[in-house]
Amino acid sequence: MAQKCKKAAANPRLGTVGGQAVLEGVMMKSKTRVALAVRRYDNKQINVRAKDFVGIRQRHKWLNIPILRGAVNFVEMMALSFSTLTESTEMLGLEEENATEKQKQSSKMLMSVLSFFAIIIGVVMAVGLFMYLPIFVTNYLQDWFKFGDAFRSIPQGVLRIAIFVLYILLTSLMKDIRRTYMYHGAEHKSIFCYESGAELTVENVKKQSRFHPRCGTSFIFVVLIISIVFTATLYSFVHFDSTWQRLACSLVLTPLLVGISFEFIMFAGKHDNAFTRILSAPGLWMQRITTREPDDDMIEVAITSLKTALIEEFPGFEPPFEDGYDIHGKIKVEKGE
Repeated sequence: MAQKCKKAAANPRLGTVGGQAVLEGVMMKSKTRVALAVRRYDNKQINVRAKDFVGIRQRHKWLNIPILRGAVNFVEMMALSFSTLTESTEMLGLEEENATEKQKQSSKMLMSVLSFFAIIIGVVMAVGLFMYLPIFVTNYLQDWFKFGDAFRSIPQGVLRIAIFVLYILLTSLMKDIRRTYMYHGAEHKSIFCYESGAELTVENVKKQSRFHPRCGTSFIFVVLIISIVFTATLYSFVHFDSTWQRLACSLVLTPLLVGISFEFIMFAGKHDNAFTRILSAPGLWMQRITTREPDDDMIEVAITSLKTALIEEFPGFEPPFEDGYDIHGKIKVEKGE
């Protein structure tokens, strides 16, 4: 009698941890904790900070509604990303050893102010370059080629993709960014190694792929591709008389497009079929630029960050915490104090 085929059980490790590359380090996030591991410039040692982190979608279940959860996750991860970048800079060991506490506090305040203005400038550039400029150029092209509103989204989308690719290529020419892309590769490889169930060693991690379907690069490409299809459908039914109306429409639709793209990325991360491979392909191609093969030291940093984020799964592992921090992100109190 032929045995009945059993459906393979889903890998319980898929989607349990994600990450981000930072300057000389890696941040890993599990469902309950965020861990940041950085290799210091001064002594080349790995320092770790960790804090308990329960996402807003876990605290408020109604925010887990499909589509809505993608937009919520995007905002939350952007805020976490900026705070992580600021922390990683502090951990590099660039400050003067003889600096007073007041000077260090002033430095942190200056960094916070600069980060705030960087965010504002980044938002303005994103709206200007990725939204207004493609719409403006498309209006100019339409005067020449007289294509209908339904086809307007195609040149807009192509221009947005071209701007994004050019931006990535230009930033990859910077030495520090190239090293960050190597840490990005280390992040992906270590997550793949963990998801495969293999022991987290440098040798095992080196064997893994550096191209991950749930990467932020893939997410951006999915948003851009979906926006072309969605906007073409919208323009088939609604006519906008001015550039500013189209810009306002793009801004309003952004959360919806982000939400739809989030659902696809989550689906693609757990399913491998022709449909997901086709839509994931552009983002995976771009990862050939945004990830580089890491060296052993970088892989060691990524492994340290991942194990700290999932420390309950690695009994006996002792993270090299930065002075003043423990697994809960709290100030450690010395015995006798």
